[in-house]
Amino acid sequence: MTTRDRLRIAIQKSGRLSEPARDLLARAGLSFRESRDRLFCYGQSLPIDLLLVRDDDIPGLIADGVCDLGVVGRNVLREQALERAAAGKQPAFTELRELGFGGCRLAIAAPSDAGIDAIGDLAGRRIATSYPQLLRAWLQGLGINAQIVVLSGSVEIAPRLGQADAICDLVSSGATLVANQLREIETVLETQAVLAGPVLAFGDERAELAELLLRRLQGVLTVRDSKLVLMQAPRDALPELLRLLGDADVPTLTSIEGRSEDVSVQTVCRGAVTWQRLEDMKKAGARGLLVVPVERMLA
Repeated sequence: MTTRDRLRIAIQKSGRLSEPARDLLARAGLSFRESRDRLFCYGQSLPIDLLLVRDDDIPGLIADGVCDLGVVGRNVLREQALERAAAGKQPAFTELRELGFGGCRLAIAAPSDAGIDAIGDLAGRRIATSYPQLLRAWLQGLGINAQIVVLSGSVEIAPRLGQADAICDLVSSGATLVANQLREIETVLETQAVLAGPVLAFGDERAELAELLLRRLQGVLTVRDSKLVLMQAPRDALPELLRLLGDADVPTLTSIEGRSEDVSVQTVCRGAVTWQRLEDMKKAGARGLLVVPVERMLA
């Protein structure tokens, strides 16, 4: 493995994962200076650089050692891992952690009049997809023998063109399926953006940089939907308030000078703090409720 003192991260140059990836890295304290060709970004705040590439190229770039980490869809990463396995190649990249954006699913869909209402109805049928390895592994796991039709794009129109009886494609809102008169049958894979890296550990300064990055990403993702909740309440109201704060950290309780029957409560809530939730806490005895967004947190 090449020895380097700077870490290289590959992200999608353009597409649905590009801006969320840049935003996540910025929230982790990384800043970059972009090259004139807009293919390389030099890290200014840390020795961590960006490569701007096609998402399909990211697993291969990690395997070849061109980049060290990559932000890529789980569907792309697993499809190419299965391709390598089918070709008899050793694993070269792996998923390090989920990143919490770009969520969608790889799903089977078919026209309503195709006679495909359940998984078993796929036997002997033609299924069009851009993810043949994932589909093949899924079908084999279910013991279903079907013909896989590999297409690089416009998979959803394959049934109308007579190329396939069903499709296996990425689904987000489902609007594209409806527009093409398709009905979702089954989910093959739940996917989202993930941070990918090499199977073999770094043997130089990149190991420490990668650990630092993962630690910061954990901090960013932990507080993304977290809120700091502050309130005052009678001590005898605490059991009900703690029940209403079941998804929160263990609260800090502070005595209030001159009011021995009351306490000040401070906690970080991990779930949504809705108006209804606040009303319920007020009814339980809470006063002076204050909800504050959490900008950064480092365990």
